[in-house]
Amino acid sequence: MTRDFTDSVSCHSASSLRRLLQAMSPPKNQLLTALPSGDYERLTPLLEPVTLTFGQILYEPNQAIEYAYFPTTAVIAHLNLLEGGREVETAVIGNEGMIGIPLILGTERIPMRSIVQIPGIALRISATTLQAELSVNRSLQSFLLRYVQTLMNQIAQNLTCTHLHSTQERCCYLLLLLQDRVGTPDLSLTQDLLARMVGVRRDRIGEIVTTLERAGLIHHQRGRITLLDRAGLESAACECYQILRSQFDRPFDESP
Repeated sequence: MTRDFTDSVSCHSASSLRRLLQAMSPPKNQLLTALPSGDYERLTPLLEPVTLTFGQILYEPNQAIEYAYFPTTAVIAHLNLLEGGREVETAVIGNEGMIGIPLILGTERIPMRSIVQIPGIALRISATTLQAELSVNRSLQSFLLRYVQTLMNQIAQNLTCTHLHSTQERCCYLLLLLQDRVGTPDLSLTQDLLARMVGVRRDRIGEIVTTLERAGLIHHQRGRITLLDRAGLESAACECYQILRSQFDRPFDESP
């Protein structure tokens, strides 16, 4: 059963929720706000704002999905669980996307664990409600399927990045990605968590954080990393960041 440590807010009308999303600075879900107007108005009354806490597990492997989530300030990671308790991160989702992809593809279970990496707000919709809407709304289904393709591209790019690029390049790439997902350069992020996300030892991340801080690119304090020089980080990151950034922009510019 999904563990929901949330402070829920009652559903808003379509117009009031649209005003809420537009007024949020920076919290908003780019996937929702990029929906065609008619689809947006149909979907927003069905959404419920919830608070997601650090370490909250939204899905366990092969567990029935109860809700889909559209993060606004929260960041969620998909993890493949291996023997011996090891975890491999396959994707990071924030305000650019959604959690609950199997529902778009006509299934109700996911083979991975989905866990909150950065706490914040999300808008959720019940699985049954979303599936019912997708069954009668081909425009919405087409739009969300384009997002699924983009997410698959992210997973493939992450695999390429792990094999070809240095740990420091990957760390810079991930920090930029997290800023995009959260909408602020001030990240609630420990070095332990960053090490798990990059997939390296904690002491190696400590060395990289020190190097980036001395270069004036970031500021680090306990439990928090602030990005100071975005242009500098982009120069220090591998090409994967720009590739993924362009891919996530592309689906929203295409008509269904």
